[in-house]
Amino acid sequence: MTGAGAVRPGAACDALVEGWLDTDLDEWTRRILRRHFDPEAGSPYWLRRAAGLDFDPRDITRYEELTAFGPFPLEDLRSGDPADLVPLAVPRPLTGRVWDTGGTTGAPCRVFYTPDMLLHRGAWRRWSFVSEGFEPGRSWLQATPTGPHLIGNGVWESSELYAGRVYAIDMDPRWVKRLIRGGRLADAREYTTHLLEQIADVLGRGGVHYATTTPAIFQALRQRHPELVAALDGVRLSGTQISPDTHQDFTAALNGGICGISYGNTFGNAAGLAERQTGDLLPYVPNYPQVTMAVVDREDWSAPVAYGASGQVRLTVLHEDLLLPNILERDQALRYDCAGLWPSDGVANVRPLQVTNTAPEGLY
Repeated sequence: MTGAGAVRPGAACDALVEGWLDTDLDEWTRRILRRHFDPEAGSPYWLRRAAGLDFDPRDITRYEELTAFGPFPLEDLRSGDPADLVPLAVPRPLTGRVWDTGGTTGAPCRVFYTPDMLLHRGAWRRWSFVSEGFEPGRSWLQATPTGPHLIGNGVWESSELYAGRVYAIDMDPRWVKRLIRGGRLADAREYTTHLLEQIADVLGRGGVHYATTTPAIFQALRQRHPELVAALDGVRLSGTQISPDTHQDFTAALNGGICGISYGNTFGNAAGLAERQTGDLLPYVPNYPQVTMAVVDREDWSAPVAYGASGQVRLTVLHEDLLLPNILERDQALRYDCAGLWPSDGVANVRPLQVTNTAPEGLY
């Protein structure tokens, strides 16, 4: 497969997405487990874990049986070598990027993304651009976390896969979270001003059609510089804290522009389902089949709630080069029925499971 550093024509990305949507999830599950638990070419992490399991993962035949692994221990992603999760079938030495989570609740988790994984994420990102109405060949501002954060890779997705020209700013979400935890709210506000000044410097020059940012940053920009927001042709928002009411407010502030949304993190993403958005519902569909999401009972992580009911988000990653079953997210959502539209469940109206002063979501 072509690596993520190469330009993929739009038609090629569309063909990939079409093939993924036709994938049988049970068959895909068997394929991924065979790869990661292959005695000779599997992933070192999972081969070690297999020794302590009371079942042979290669005997699993259905996606639903992945609950046998239990919740994935995120501590292993904080302390272990990310390369150990990549099958030995991927030639060594590995070359590429290690990406961090935000580190909101402690040390960040780290995962290695192979070129094929980046291409999968990028192709779905391009699909969301098309479905939401963003035009190719335009100028973008990437106003998101940078450095080790995967969301910053949107520069490549917008430029290489959507023929865009991309401006960017510097943003360190860990610093502002540290300020908030320490009660240094004046310093946190000053950091926000620093971010908004960078954004305004780019947008104030004109010629930028679209922006990619977080809901919190966009809210601050709308309050500080409503004229810059109104001049945009659209914005793409990534994060969890956006309600249907806020989405409507943002759309109005754009003065006819597009307000696209996505939900996810370093492990996996879901795109906003624009055709099903209403005044009280914001549904998302995962980047299938490598990413799936379930909404489960908060008291029983293995039990999905009824459609339309609220519960905790459970994320499963089934990449050929990364297996992370049953990650229990810090988010809650409604279980969304995608029957006839998507091959897996969706989630809707995502918001933090719990908000405390010690774990600020803030800018991120």
